[in-house]
Amino acid sequence: MSQLTPDEIQAHLSQMHGWTVQDNELVKSYDFKSYPDGLIFAMACGRLAEKRDHHPDLLVGWRKVRVSLSTHSEGGITQKDVDLAKEIDGLV
Repeated sequence: MSQLTPDEIQAHLSQMHGWTVQDNELVKSYDFKSYPDGLIFAMACGRLAEKRDHHPDLLVGWRKVRVSLSTHSEGGITQKDVDLAKEIDGLV
């Protein structure tokens, strides 16, 4: 699977609410009512990632979880990242 071009990434981003590109990664922060709610979300992300064998970086903070996706073996953003980002959005 190869990296997406900047134009391809922008086309996907136009359909993905809240996702941005930072340091060659897809990034989104999710806000929650409580710290445990964020932890539950992070665990659900982990389950999805394990099924797909594609693992995002998750930063859990107080009532917030930051998700960062990139395909390290390809050196950037691929369709796998876009697909997982959309699945993660479906968790909330």
